[in-house]
This record gives sequence, C-alpha cells and structure tokens, in this order.
Amino acid sequence: MSTTTPLGQRTTRDGKQQVVFTRTFAASIADVWAACTEPLRMERWIGTWTGDPASGEVVFRMTAEGEDVPEEIYLVELCEPPHRFVVRSRNEAPFSEDGSGPRVAWQHTLELTEDDGMTTLTFTQVIPDGPVGPDVAGSVGPGWDYYLDRLGVAFAGGEVGDVAFPPYLDRSDHYRGLFT
Repeated sequence: MSTTTPLGQRTTRDGKQQVVFTRTFAASIADVWAACTEPLRMERWIGTWTGDPASGEVVFRMTAEGEDVPEEIYLVELCEPPHRFVVRSRNEAPFSEDGSGPRVAWQHTLELTEDDGMTTLTFTQVIPDGPVGPDVAGSVGPGWDYYLDRLGVAFAGGEVGDVAFPPYLDRSDHYRGLFT
C-alpha cells in the first residue's frame, strides 16, 4: 500500500476535463523550467526529447519505463518560456495493453509561477470524455504522481531510481473515482 496521498485533482479548463497536479520547489523559475524542458535534465526523472520545438514538433521518449518504450511525436502548441508550454501527441494510440481499446491523444500543459524564490509547477493532462475517461485517469494519475515525485527527488539531490512505481498503482481507484 502506498504511504502517500494522491495529489492530483479534477478540474475543468477550456471546456475540457483534466487532472491537475501542483508541486512547489525551492528553486528559481528558470531552474524548474530547465528541469522540465532541457533533454538532459528531463532524462533524469522522466524522459528525453529530440528535434526543434520551433518546428512545432518534437520526438519524446520516456526513459524511466525501460529501454523498449517507443518514441512519440508531440506537437508544440504553445511555448512561453519560462512560464507555460502546451503539447499534444500527434497520433492517437489505443488505450489498452493489447491495442484493442479506444484511441486516445495526450494533451499536457505545464505552468510555472515564482514567488519569493519558490516556484510552483502546475501540470495538467486532458482526460477524454466518455466511458474511457475514468480508466485513462486511473492510469495517468498514478503515473504523474510518480514522475512528479521523481522530479522532486531530483531537485532534492536524491536518487530518482529509488522511487519505485508499484506503490503508486494503489492510487488508480482514487483517480478513476475523480472522473466517474
């Protein structure tokens, strides 16, 4: 059983239901922006990307999930350093292990604000409407708690590899319930 509380909440923004996560860091906004956008810094806690964001798309690969995770193309919809970026997966993918489920595209927003040397990170992911929404939330909610905890450990100078994913799976029902 997980010893920590799920930190994501349900919200509606721009007419879309979303799961939103907030974390605060004792770091400058520039430092948090760099940790969330520079490929080498991102690789430590989540993954890395290649390409030219000015072209409107980048190729992202998660590195915390093993070596065989496929790359995904993300469209850069908005980038306002060091405050906000919005990305959307170019392709929809089946939402099931066997590839037979509904097709889902991912849309993520990162917003940063700074006050008195503390930076607040707000991360949202759009959750699709309809019957697949609770299952998507039940999957991505624990995942984002895990990745953002890894980011926190990286900022604290700890070993992100010590953050084990299995306990986060206990949070699935919480996130599923937010969107039921």
